[in-house]
Amino acid sequence: MRRKVIISTISAVAVAAVVGALLVTERFPSRAAPAAPPAVPTVPVVAGTVNSSDVPIYLQGVGTVIAYNTVIVRSQIQGQITKINFTEGQTMKTGDLLAVIDPRPYQAQLNQANANRARDEAQLTNAQFNLKRYTTLGNQGWATPQLVETQTAQVAQLNAAIKADEAAIEWAQTQLSYTQLTSPIDGVTGIRQVDIGNIIHPTDPNGLVVVTQVEPISVIFTLPETSLPQIQQHLANGALKVEAFSQDNTMKLDEGSLDFIDNEIVQTTGSVRFRANFPNKEHKLWPGELVNAWLLLDTRHDGLTVSASAVQQGPQGPYVYVINADSTVAVRPVKVAQVSGGQALIDSGLSAGEQVVVDGQYKLQPGIHVTILHGKAAQEAAAQAAQQMPIP
Repeated sequence: MRRKVIISTISAVAVAAVVGALLVTERFPSRAAPAAPPAVPTVPVVAGTVNSSDVPIYLQGVGTVIAYNTVIVRSQIQGQITKINFTEGQTMKTGDLLAVIDPRPYQAQLNQANANRARDEAQLTNAQFNLKRYTTLGNQGWATPQLVETQTAQVAQLNAAIKADEAAIEWAQTQLSYTQLTSPIDGVTGIRQVDIGNIIHPTDPNGLVVVTQVEPISVIFTLPETSLPQIQQHLANGALKVEAFSQDNTMKLDEGSLDFIDNEIVQTTGSVRFRANFPNKEHKLWPGELVNAWLLLDTRHDGLTVSASAVQQGPQGPYVYVINADSTVAVRPVKVAQVSGGQALIDSGLSAGEQVVVDGQYKLQPGIHVTILHGKAAQEAAAQAAQQMPIP
């Protein structure tokens, strides 16, 4: 009985100790270990460096290739074509034979004119002998003055007839020469309009073929009238170079020089027309082709350039995201002089050697941390940004 009382007492004490410990824990809870600071969010971007180099300053305009000479080869006589001496698209020189018209009728006219002259020359010889005899007889009193004067007039008449015969011969020779159609200029032939065996006429509207000069060739392009004072100023120091590019600016077609400035401004568009001359030795410029003309105005030494994709447009104008030394970004307003060949020429706002964001700007805000991607990761990011870029 006594053992039971002792055990009950011990149990009560243990329970009281446990309850007290719980009360103390609830009233005085233990302090938790300090939490780790949250990770700073970073944005992956592709970066580029501000470069310093000699940068050409271009003015760009849309132009049309114009041939200096385009000739429709027409016949000046009527006749049947007996020979075609060219192929379409062939390069011709001045005087090269293109086609032959049946020469027989015109050769007959020339032969007749020569025969007429020979007849009149024989008559003239006889008349001159008679005049000599009549003059001798008249001096001796055996011929009247009227007979001598008549014979003198006949000699003059036959001299005039011979001159007319010579003119007829020249005309017949000219007509005969027209039976050979030759190229009047150096150029390239177009599509033939008349086939062999057909009758060609001087009044045919399309003629035989069109020959177009391609060496040299010109490009007429337009620029805003505000550019005219700059161009005139630089033109006074020497000729200005002009480069012709394809419409997508991926292929350089030829290099030439500024040849002519139009004498008036087009009031409806506020633009000025210019003409550039190109040697076109490789025939990459073709008459009627639309091209982009790049007029080299000047070369800026130690110009600052960045990738054109780094420049963003905002309410206050163009700006770029500059990467600071602590890997944060800041917005920097810039002034852009020109964008050419994927590079933007910066007038002000950047310094050589600074790093700027060239891709991934849509995720950025001023002060945010960035991680610079390199190599394949940078290429993938650029491709993904191109897919996510909204259609304008």
